[in-house]
Amino acid sequence: MVRTRTIEILVGAFMAAGFVALFFLAMKVSNLSSAPVGDGYHLTARFDNVGSLKVRSPVSMAGVRVGRVEGIDFDKSTYEAVVTMIIDPQYDTIPDDTFANIYTSGLLGEQYVGLDAGGSPDYLHDGDQLIHTQSALVLEQMIGQFLFSKAQEGVQPQ
Repeated sequence: MVRTRTIEILVGAFMAAGFVALFFLAMKVSNLSSAPVGDGYHLTARFDNVGSLKVRSPVSMAGVRVGRVEGIDFDKSTYEAVVTMIIDPQYDTIPDDTFANIYTSGLLGEQYVGLDAGGSPDYLHDGDQLIHTQSALVLEQMIGQFLFSKAQEGVQPQ
């Protein structure tokens, strides 16, 4: 009887630890685990296509998270996506000719904004816009272009 009760307690503890681990995994994947950035300065960037970029996606530079995506809107006059980012205040020396790219990371395909520093001596400030951008790569478009180029060559895809 004591042995059965001990086994039941161990199984219950194992199940509770499993649920806690699943909870933390779900928070990590959904980007809800990190607190809002709060203070910082805002930057905007315009993209032709943001893919599956989401609010609270990381903004990174040289592999270091320097901020978060705060909002994604659609400009009806230019038909572009306008991404608003909030950058942590300690990263206040980002050159004003920095490139903003949308990259995909990991097996789950989470997308994030990657900043590549330019060489300007002037820095970005609150409310500035990143001029140089590269949109997300869409897998379906890449496959379509590949098949079209093969068809143009006269090679049949197998």
